Amino acid sequence: MKLLVTGGAGYVGSVVASQLVAVDHETVVLDDLSKGHAGAVPPGARLVRGNLLDDEFLRGVLGEGFDGVLHFAALSLVGESVEEPGRYYRNNVCGTLGLLEAMRGAGVPRLVFSSTAAVYGEPRNVPITEDEPAAPTNPYGATKLAVDRMISAYATAHGLAATSLRYFNVAGASGTLGEAHEPETHLIPLVLTAAAKETPVRIFGADYPTRDGTAIRDYIHVEDLGRAHLLALEAARPGMHDIYNLGNGAGFSVRDVVEAARRVTGRNIEAIEAPRRAGDPPELVASSAKARAELGWKPEKPALEDMISDAWTWMMSHPNGYE
Repeated sequence: MKLLVTGGAGYVGSVVASQLVAVDHETVVLDDLSKGHAGAVPPGARLVRGNLLDDEFLRGVLGEGFDGVLHFAALSLVGESVEEPGRYYRNNVCGTLGLLEAMRGAGVPRLVFSSTAAVYGEPRNVPITEDEPAAPTNPYGATKLAVDRMISAYATAHGLAATSLRYFNVAGASGTLGEAHEPETHLIPLVLTAAAKETPVRIFGADYPTRDGTAIRDYIHVEDLGRAHLLALEAARPGMHDIYNLGNGAGFSVRDVVEAARRVTGRNIEAIEAPRRAGDPPELVASSAKARAELGWKPEKPALEDMISDAWTWMMSHPNGYE
């Protein structure tokens, strides 16, 4: 198939693009490189530089003819979304609307959307299933939910075959592809940066009602996550919008992550306790039972130490990221 990967120069998008190339799909990466990196575009994929808010540009790209789109392009910092909600709605919602219209005009039949479990906000039940009511607590999650609903409407009205994948924390690396954000807000790269620079890492909240007092989160290896996108693309059904949660089904605490990083790196990472951050729930773990049953997907690298080891190896070989 000929496939377009929006945001394919970013962390998850680049790994998925690499996996598509590996199974001989003709792969085109669309990215404006505002957050992504040209060096992350895998060999064998073609980079087209541009922005989803440019309707004429989108129509020209989609007019080449594609069998499907995998959509990763989005702003994704929770704190920033609270400070700049208009920017997030414009980029994430309006950008996706333009993409959907260009797809409809060009007759592109399939879409896989990188959604987020942030749409659930502070869930009532853990592990979180797809039946959990969506109640996002920040504009980032709200924009992703708005896009999910928009995709459902396009599937119903125009026969689009669509799938949304909702996941929490992605970790690890895949060969030459790894995580390089600016600013970095994810726990594992922050802990590994502390190990590399021999600086402390902060633990936000040590008084949660959890087994060790720190917050518990679900982590999924980026390669496992990528495979789910390929399976979702194959399984997409015309006129249907399927939604799947993705995770290990078992959470790891912040202290678990720090201890695992100490073992992997062999370094004594100093952890400093800090107050909780507003809006951080005690536990967020996704149930992936539906994805396992309907897509035949399961994590092949579920161990926390494997994720951290792969991320550490990549960081050591890319001390300046993609620069």
